[in-house]
Amino acid sequence: MPLLPTQTAVRLSVNNEMKLMSGQRNIKRLYIRIKIRMKNFLLSDKSREFFVFLVFFFIAAAFWLLQTLNNDYETEFTVPVRLKNVPDNVVITSEPVSELRIRVRDKGTVLFNYMLGKSFYPVSLDFADYKSADTHVRIPSSSIQKKVTTQLNASTSLLSMKPDTLEYYYSTGESKKVPVRLCGQVEAGLQYYLPDTVFTPDSVLVYAPVAALDTIKAAYTQPLHLQNITDTLRRKVSLASHKGIKYSPSSVELTLPVDMYTEKTVEVPLRGINFPADKELRAFPSKVQISFQVGVGRFRQVTAEDFHLIVSYEELVRLGTNKYTVRLKKLPKGISHVRFIPEQVDFLIEQVNTNDGTSGY
Repeated sequence: MPLLPTQTAVRLSVNNEMKLMSGQRNIKRLYIRIKIRMKNFLLSDKSREFFVFLVFFFIAAAFWLLQTLNNDYETEFTVPVRLKNVPDNVVITSEPVSELRIRVRDKGTVLFNYMLGKSFYPVSLDFADYKSADTHVRIPSSSIQKKVTTQLNASTSLLSMKPDTLEYYYSTGESKKVPVRLCGQVEAGLQYYLPDTVFTPDSVLVYAPVAALDTIKAAYTQPLHLQNITDTLRRKVSLASHKGIKYSPSSVELTLPVDMYTEKTVEVPLRGINFPADKELRAFPSKVQISFQVGVGRFRQVTAEDFHLIVSYEELVRLGTNKYTVRLKKLPKGISHVRFIPEQVDFLIEQVNTNDGTSGY
């Protein structure tokens, strides 16, 4: 008699459970077998012999290491160099090297301690100690060696040092204050705009020889390129460095405020200027609608008074037509996507009789 689907499913489930239980029993038996073998090995004579061998092996290795480290060796280390207390009006035109390579000899144990110490302290050079009248400073090896050997063990021999002489050039520059300017391109995300670029401080002192100082009009940042900015950004940026020029401070904080665009429309009259006393402008229509995008934060601040539609008498005479294409002489700060409705206006230059008050065309 064939089995029903329900009976088949039950039988399969029972078979799977039996296989699972069988597998678990096999794993348990394997674990017990390994445990017994490990226990028997640890309690056997072979196990004791193995552990005795390991103990003597490590003791021998330790004695060998101590004997080896007790020999003399030579090796190289790096020592940083720092020039400190440089006056603001001093411009280092040729920097000294940033590190020294020293070669030393000593017991392996001492050299190993140097390695564990990771690094040496920087050799500090005080500008005032080596100031020179000819702006060229040479620091002899004897002076540097004294600073290095203070960090060495008494038993350590300093074999060599590269470079063996440190030198640098400097100049005493005049100074002036210049504004900070952004070098690069920053772009806001869709429907956002950057109303301003704020630097703190907004100006810095620049030190340079007189001939170079006259050519410096601004302090530019290192190149910066940012895209899709949707929230106010603050970042510390360094000023671009040039040989023989020094900025104080050498970095500033950049703030890029972000605002969201909205649209606004104002109505502005078209006004004529430089018209003769007996003539005046008639425009049809007399007012133009100006639609533009502006940040939400400046929506109420920007009004019709910020726009000036001005056309001169001479400009209209040169046109040779009675249609004038509307344009702004100057765009208010923080607005974009300007549209005029209408883009062109009809106009007449009206003749005004100043004696009896009548007028004609």
